[in-house]
Amino acid sequence: MKTIILLGGAALLLAGCQGQTDNQATSDDMGDNLAMSTPNAMEPASPVAAAEPTVAADYLAQAGAGDMFEIESSRAVLDKTGNNDVRQFAQMMIKDHGKSTEDLKAAAATAGITVAAPALSPDQQRMLDEIKSASADTLDATYVRNQKAAHAAALALHQSYAANGDTPALRDAAGKIATVVQHHIERLDQMPAG
Repeated sequence: MKTIILLGGAALLLAGCQGQTDNQATSDDMGDNLAMSTPNAMEPASPVAAAEPTVAADYLAQAGAGDMFEIESSRAVLDKTGNNDVRQFAQMMIKDHGKSTEDLKAAAATAGITVAAPALSPDQQRMLDEIKSASADTLDATYVRNQKAAHAAALALHQSYAANGDTPALRDAAGKIATVVQHHIERLDQMPAG
């Protein structure tokens, strides 16, 4: 049985392995899954090339960190924005990414995998810090730009695992989550850039 240690905190995901086998990875092996952003809030972030995982532990680590970023960045923007569209989108992110976390936990349980709390990648932490420190003039644009980058990476992650993942229950969940992420991207494309 694959084991992923539960570390606590907001029921979010991160995979770590005990008693590794050849098809399991440690957290040191897991790549960053989000895009790097630029200091200028008006410039689009460009995705960072990351290996698309086919092993459950890698997928859960990246998906969990992605959900954590979405939830934490949305909470941060809710504290400061006056833009109703941004507020509605942020509230949707908290709800939908909380649900995807729960869906992945349920799928992992079905597969006999214990789920753990995530850790943000350095790029995710940098983007979260950008949102938290953004001025009133750049907050909404910074949030939207970083959401676009995060969602592009999340869509690639979930679609890839749905097509090539090693655990059927997680593949099914990934396919459903990819549909939700695509909807988020469509909403982001309708939001003003600045």
